[in-house]
Amino acid sequence: MGSTGFDISHFLATIVLICSFALLYQARLLGLIHVFAVQALALALAVAWQAHVQAAPHLYVTAFIALVMKAGLIPYMLRRIVHKLQIARTIEQVVSTNITMLAGVFLTILAIMVVFPAASMETGLEREDLALALAIILLGMLMMITRRNAISQIIGFMALENGLILAASGARGMPLVVEVSVAFSVLIAFFVFGIFIFRIRERFDTIDVDELSAHRGDME
Repeated sequence: MGSTGFDISHFLATIVLICSFALLYQARLLGLIHVFAVQALALALAVAWQAHVQAAPHLYVTAFIALVMKAGLIPYMLRRIVHKLQIARTIEQVVSTNITMLAGVFLTILAIMVVFPAASMETGLEREDLALALAIILLGMLMMITRRNAISQIIGFMALENGLILAASGARGMPLVVEVSVAFSVLIAFFVFGIFIFRIRERFDTIDVDELSAHRGDME
């Protein structure tokens, strides 16, 4: 693969990473959902490009699933949940946005420092894409830790899974059956999360995890 192929691959993976930082920066719930949709679109393009350069047709299926489910269906249903439950549009955070962003930069540097020596025998394409994918995974975990809103934590989980898909596709893909099972697992988990959010909102009139902790005994 020529330098153009490398550049396009790194460019698309970098867009996914930038979207992870944008997710950390967002303070409004609808904005968070929209950024996640953009990240999913970038992921679909990145996986489709990997399918092209690797001549791996099964990765086109993965890209299609990411496009339809993560860039379309899931954001649409999350918006419906927000409007249906009349959830507060501002997201409460455990720490300030500035501290969260600095932590994100540190985790990105850490991912690069860990992957580059460990994958020194891999090609430049695989090594750099794996570093970016690990950074996306770590940023998804950071988002889950620093957000109090249940929906934002769900988006953090799905952003983490985007990093896993990017890593798998960049490392010569994974079996199609695994990709399909992961996609359906995410869809099922999403519906379970949706039902869970409706129930806790109906019972406690909030989805703030700190507020829910005060009612821990009521849920037993």
